[in-house]
Amino acid sequence: MAAKLDVQMLGLVFESRPDLLSGIKKAADTPARTTLFNDIAKFMHHRLASVDGRDGHAAKRRRIDITQGPALALSGEHAQRRGEPPSLQNVVLSAAEAVAEPVLLEVKDISVTAPQRKKFELCFTKTFLYARASGTSFPVQGIVYPWKDVEHVFYLPVPDKAQAQHSFVLLPRQSYFPTAKHAGSSAGGEIQPLEPLVFTVPGTPPKPGSVGGQLAKTAESVSDTYSSLFHWALTTSMRSAGNHSCQLVASDPKLFHSMARQAYRPNEKSVHVKAFRGSKDGFLFFLPTGILWGFKKPLVFLPLDRIVAISYTNILRTTFNIVVELDTESDTNALVIEKEIEFAMIDQEDYHAIDQTYIRRHGLADSSMAEQRKAKRELAENTRRATAADETNGEDGQTGDMTQLERAQHEAEQQLQDEEDELEEDYDPGSDSDSEGEDASSDDDDEDQGDSDEDEDESGGMDED
Repeated sequence: MAAKLDVQMLGLVFESRPDLLSGIKKAADTPARTTLFNDIAKFMHHRLASVDGRDGHAAKRRRIDITQGPALALSGEHAQRRGEPPSLQNVVLSAAEAVAEPVLLEVKDISVTAPQRKKFELCFTKTFLYARASGTSFPVQGIVYPWKDVEHVFYLPVPDKAQAQHSFVLLPRQSYFPTAKHAGSSAGGEIQPLEPLVFTVPGTPPKPGSVGGQLAKTAESVSDTYSSLFHWALTTSMRSAGNHSCQLVASDPKLFHSMARQAYRPNEKSVHVKAFRGSKDGFLFFLPTGILWGFKKPLVFLPLDRIVAISYTNILRTTFNIVVELDTESDTNALVIEKEIEFAMIDQEDYHAIDQTYIRRHGLADSSMAEQRKAKRELAENTRRATAADETNGEDGQTGDMTQLERAQHEAEQQLQDEEDELEEDYDPGSDSDSEGEDASSDDDDEDQGDSDEDEDESGGMDED
């Protein structure tokens, strides 16, 4: 007997989303999909009922009777009356929406290290990235990421490994700041927002049969390595979903590298330094867009436009600490961001690289440039909101509004470029040596023209330095 869609159960859990319910009915065109949607409805109902069960005697007044009870509304107002965390609705609804979409690309046997440490299949759809266990069809709870909510993506080498490996780090909005809640305060039993996603890939091509989905054939041309495959998949997926503000950022030894020699790969420059946050040891990555600390939970990222100033403490013969002061005044979300965060036990050998090539280069040594960085952030956020609003308005507003938006984006980009040029002019860590080099060059010119012996001697001294 063919499986039938459990319309009653689906109606209970999706009553507030008739559009989603209609999409499920249309997509349930095979027995396998029908069974899958029925399982999703049962799972969601069980999860919502378990939340009621945690509330003690109040659960008796809110118990759901499928055959007799009222329909379950998933609206925010109803959730507040039930005492249900709004984030639970988002988790369940996102999982259901994600699994209802066709899988464009799936990559099997990927080592995920956060938020769970396990091998999963990573699935790419039009609007979601999610993980699922091998042999299952439903996303793993807490590992469902809407593309529009991904704010930062990083590609970093994995430290202390004999064989070269790289990690992709995806940071959803509000998932990466050092907060009082993450620091150890009680969360009141509420489900946390989405955690960062970290998965690791080797420097080899994908295994035969490990790549599937509708775009598997297209992916073959970019599957020389796992890294090239995920570079292509992540960037194209975000662009297709309308997330144009997020860029995939890779560490670059030309911009920053440690002076310490790596034990496992001594011929490769290290783009990280070891540092403690509290009692947890980890690694600091000084990236073009900010400072990342990983890979112990909770992972922390400090964007440059959030940093007020960086100072040094506990300077000893072999180690030192850095304290990063953050801008928290402009926060409108519920997160309580720590004003200062300290990273300890950094090797003195890396002091010059951190101070000269990163902190002073970006004007982080004092708070005088903080307002400019804050203005850049607010300008970028306003541009992003304008883009999102324009996309929401649809094609009708493309004739006049799009022209204004393009003009605003151009002005914003030009202002950001001007400010970066001013920063480079205000500080040049090699200014003294550069000026000496110019003097030497000038003296060399005098030599060529047959000027005095005194100038020739001075030029020779500069060359030796």
